Amino acid sequence: MSTATLAGRRALVTGGSRGIGAEIVRRLTADGAAVAFTYSASSAHADKLVAELTADGATVLAIQADAANAEQSAAAVERAADELGGLDIVVNNAGVAHIAPIDDFPAEQFERLVAINIGSMYYTTRTAMKYLGDGARIINIGSINADRIPGPGLSVYGMTKGAVASFTRGLARDLGDRGITVNNVQPGPINTDANPNEGDFAESLKVVTTQGRYGVTADVASFVSFLAGPESGYITGANLNVDGGFTV
Repeated sequence: MSTATLAGRRALVTGGSRGIGAEIVRRLTADGAAVAFTYSASSAHADKLVAELTADGATVLAIQADAANAEQSAAAVERAADELGGLDIVVNNAGVAHIAPIDDFPAEQFERLVAINIGSMYYTTRTAMKYLGDGARIINIGSINADRIPGPGLSVYGMTKGAVASFTRGLARDLGDRGITVNNVQPGPINTDANPNEGDFAESLKVVTTQGRYGVTADVASFVSFLAGPESGYITGANLNVDGGFTV
């Protein structure tokens, strides 16, 4: 049963059609928010999510935008604010990964990771500033790999997620006097299509957690909902781990 803690709030979630992003969209709408989300290419998952949630009476809007493209990232914010009548919550969730040693890391993959993991967050947030007022929330989705690298091949990915952590701290300073909080949620191993909880790679991560298992997308979404809500107003500039003890 929804407590409607976000009733009347308007949110944008980037990269919201699948995985953690889709679960964040589900949770924010369940808590009463009107939500717009972006997706990159195929509309199948986006259309399915919209149909699922609007059938329950939620206000949900899917916007196609390439997170690697600065103009499309900015335009998505403008459309979301226009159709929802403003913005109160921005969840910068869009992100990609590529694992390879530095001497074999393709330049095009480096540029893609920087454009999406860092650039999308910058352009989305920068454009949203004209709509966000006192009590607004910016929630970035980073990675535990900003703090801990469990194996080889993650240096570039970890670098981009370290940038997310630094951006969060700096932005919290910039926006504190405007009554806007900024926080970074850093998931550890979470079961998604892109990172399934079965296989050799998954087993290597499970043993690093204190619970010996992967988390689920709802573990992240519930925390995002709390940070978006009225009880988190004194939490800002924080890099918060949802990792099953991965960093203990």
